[in-house]
Amino acid sequence: MKTLGIIGGLGPESTVDYYQRIIALYRERTGDGSYPEFIINSVDLKKGLDFMDANDLTGMADYLLQGVGKLARAGADFGLISANTPHIVFEEVASKSPIPLISIVEATCAAAKTRKLKQLGLFGTRYTMQANFYPKVFSREGIELVVPDLEDQEYIHDKYLNELVSGKFLPETRDGLLAIVDRMKAKIDIDGVILAGTELPLILRDPDHKGIPLLDTTKIHCQAAVAEMFS
Repeated sequence: MKTLGIIGGLGPESTVDYYQRIIALYRERTGDGSYPEFIINSVDLKKGLDFMDANDLTGMADYLLQGVGKLARAGADFGLISANTPHIVFEEVASKSPIPLISIVEATCAAAKTRKLKQLGLFGTRYTMQANFYPKVFSREGIELVVPDLEDQEYIHDKYLNELVSGKFLPETRDGLLAIVDRMKAKIDIDGVILAGTELPLILRDPDHKGIPLLDTTKIHCQAAVAEMFS
């Protein structure tokens, strides 16, 4: 069995979700009552956000590499970063990493391709919605990504950092997020929405909204990780 290493803490709420999901998926797969052994290195979310606010992507990559190095020294055979925004520097981190890393973006793209989805809304932090690391991967498979308008991007970003990351999941925020899905569907006729922030599936728990698939990047990433544990 390969040992998984997780860079967690980005933020804490979704790291708990990863922890629980990986255990559940593993136990589903084994069916023998056993539990998986894996390693979590919980890093400082504030440091990560400071790097993003300063647009210091080199600093962000170096910080993540230090974290991955600790995982490798602790015995991890492969790893993942349990958040979407840090994947803005994934290529640089993966190229220098002492262990193979599973990309949340690549895994989500594979899931969208399997479902034959061609035009998807992208929800996440402002950094994720305005960067090209998602469209770059999806365009290779002919899948178009569309972001909400600027006002809606600000709403998602604000709620994300000021509520979701702190574990506040309010019904009115859920309604506000789904209203953005409705507006995008009416305007562009999207096939689905990528919840490209690992706190988003904690407030948007249904697999779809009015028949519009909501792609849970946490679930997809955890499934890829558990498959790799057994490979």
